[in-house]
Amino acid sequence: MRSLTKAILSTAVLMQAGVVAASDVSKAAAIPVRIEGSIVEGFSLLRGGKPFQIRGAGGHEHLDVLAACGGNTIRTWDVETLLKKTDGVRLIDRAAERGIAVTVGIWLGHERHGFDYGNPRQLQQQRDRVVEAVKALRDHPAVLTWGLGNEMEGPTGSGDRRQIWQEIDRLAGFIKSLDTAHPVMTVVANINPAKVAAIKQHAPQVDILGVNAYSGATGIGGQLRQLGWEKPYCITEYGLPGPWEVEKTAWNAPREPTSRKKAGSYNVATREILADKACLGAYVFLWGQKQEATASWFGMFLPSGEKTITVDAVTDAWTDHWPADRSPVLREVEMPLDGRLLEPGAKLQVTARYRDPEGEPLSYEWEVRRESSDHQVGGDVEQRPAVVPDCIVMADAAGEATVRLPRKPGAYRLFVTVRDGHGSGCMDNWPFAVTTTDEQGSTR
Repeated sequence: MRSLTKAILSTAVLMQAGVVAASDVSKAAAIPVRIEGSIVEGFSLLRGGKPFQIRGAGGHEHLDVLAACGGNTIRTWDVETLLKKTDGVRLIDRAAERGIAVTVGIWLGHERHGFDYGNPRQLQQQRDRVVEAVKALRDHPAVLTWGLGNEMEGPTGSGDRRQIWQEIDRLAGFIKSLDTAHPVMTVVANINPAKVAAIKQHAPQVDILGVNAYSGATGIGGQLRQLGWEKPYCITEYGLPGPWEVEKTAWNAPREPTSRKKAGSYNVATREILADKACLGAYVFLWGQKQEATASWFGMFLPSGEKTITVDAVTDAWTDHWPADRSPVLREVEMPLDGRLLEPGAKLQVTARYRDPEGEPLSYEWEVRRESSDHQVGGDVEQRPAVVPDCIVMADAAGEATVRLPRKPGAYRLFVTVRDGHGSGCMDNWPFAVTTTDEQGSTR
């Protein structure tokens, strides 16, 4: 059985500029990075004197796949992730070995987590951590930029608190005093007039504005120009609309786009974002897997590790070529339970047929899970609901299944996971609710 890496890696990719042999990482010097241009003519990064457009991913897994697919940068949210060793090798060293640059995320405190930007002791501890991180990594050849914080202004509200942005400016100054070779970026949750004005006024030492945006990611550049932002920007998280941006069921469950619609969102957004001359690049979210609303919403890989069609779509946008081994594509759905209130214990026939672009046979795995009740904000960790047992009565190899609905009233989702056996897969889900006649609308 061929592996995914063998199926998509090429000699050209492995020989790309910037690859550092494992034995030479510790000896390699930092690669200087600078910004040139203007808001009128456009901006670009020069890395080692050569133009470098960020084709990035948020996450730290599957680096071989990222390089093979045309990606050249990862973004992390904290320094500890980069220093963690796997098989004795630090993540930042593995990135350098594969020719992948790194935006070094330095986590800053969030007030919603208890951090107080008016507390001198907490501020000093945070400053010490920032200085320590920069000293530890400033000479590493993989470093591209410093990512100072992530949504520390909060994912909701105006985000214009003067104390926060004054402290960001102080930290940016610390970094610049220690490292003149790499620009400083700070990362915010979307933009609004008050937030942009506060950053301009109180954090002038920030070189790049990173923006996490989803359904509106392609319009960020235009909005920034209207708000008078004259420095470069990056889209630091993007992909498909988030659970907070989509249609809801009658019981307020977000309706997740199908895998095929997700692929279209990723492909179009990637192309449009990278076409903006004021944008230095973008980091697709998430190059890995996580539970956020569901286990399939943002993760571009299955929980079991297979890449999905969203990876293929971004690959096409980055390189104008699809990968050699493509993920299964949803082509036919008959889902009578989708978005409906149903009787306990009822049996339903469902269909979700997929096509493998290479004609490989596909395996299907069906399961019912409770609707997630662990609702967090700002990407905080959520727990994945357990599988509800005995709901799948029958399932065949062609995408048909018989589902027995749970007897306990509540909100649920039916998931199907499809794999080609060669490292590619797909996952889709459909929400439904079980309720008795006298409990209409009560689906908790």
